[in-house]
Amino acid sequence: MDTSTRVDPESGTEEDGDAPYPSTRDGPDRDSTPRPDDEGSAAAPADSVDPAAALEGAVSFVRETVSSAGADGVVINMSGGLDSTVTAAIAVEALGTDRVYGLILPCNKVGAHHARDAEELAEALGIEHDTVHLQPLLAQFGNVAPDRFGLHDEPTLVGNAIARLRMTLAYLAANATGRLVCGTTNRSEHLLGYLTKHGDGAADLFPIGHLYKTEVRAIAETLEVPGFVLEKPPTPGLLAGQRDADDLGADYDVIDPALRLAVDEGLTADEVASRLDLDREVVDDLLARYRTTEHKRTVPPMPTDRRSA
Repeated sequence: MDTSTRVDPESGTEEDGDAPYPSTRDGPDRDSTPRPDDEGSAAAPADSVDPAAALEGAVSFVRETVSSAGADGVVINMSGGLDSTVTAAIAVEALGTDRVYGLILPCNKVGAHHARDAEELAEALGIEHDTVHLQPLLAQFGNVAPDRFGLHDEPTLVGNAIARLRMTLAYLAANATGRLVCGTTNRSEHLLGYLTKHGDGAADLFPIGHLYKTEVRAIAETLEVPGFVLEKPPTPGLLAGQRDADDLGADYDVIDPALRLAVDEGLTADEVASRLDLDREVVDDLLARYRTTEHKRTVPPMPTDRRSA
């Protein structure tokens, strides 16, 4: 069982600055974490990346990675959220519309709403895309799984299964078309292990994997991503009203500065809490998540001594 995964990790659990986006639209598996006190708001990161430079770097990265692999393009699982939208736009800027393929993979009524957004965004970007409803596949998967591992009323197991089924379809498409699977995970999710192993954590490249969520948002604003995408509260999209902030115990404008100071700059938990005027318990929880999810950021271990084989 995955530890410290979000309940429903969209694969994306996501640039063409002139892309014709629609401007409007109608109408954890761990214990709960403490929310920050109202007065404990984090300051804006002092060393956030320059959006224009970050965008240019991400575009170059995609172009060079696909070229080096001799691939014909990329496949992206699109959720209708910020990360997958920005990732798809970056891929279009790097490769052109004909080399980017989007998969939209809702699995329930909550996901259907986000799927309609994803379809609008894919059409606006001009990329080929397909929508596949996963509920029948998930139901059959549950039927053939041993009873002791039943998925009924187990949101963490269901969420992880959905994420892996989505990635299975992404790799099917990639294998069939000679493309790479383009992941949509950002640095905030990566550092906190807010992803599913072999689900949204599995991909051939992560164009925004080095960018914190708040930095991805800044790039989205530079790209003039539609307001309805920017206004969406970050969510895995499985349960009505579910938000990343509830799963993680804080909003990204708190999480990102704390991770930057602790992970990138090496400050202690006390120093981070003091610098950002945060409750120490919030910082401790974020850093505990960072430490316990290290296994999601490394390749599986193996003996280093061949004589032990």
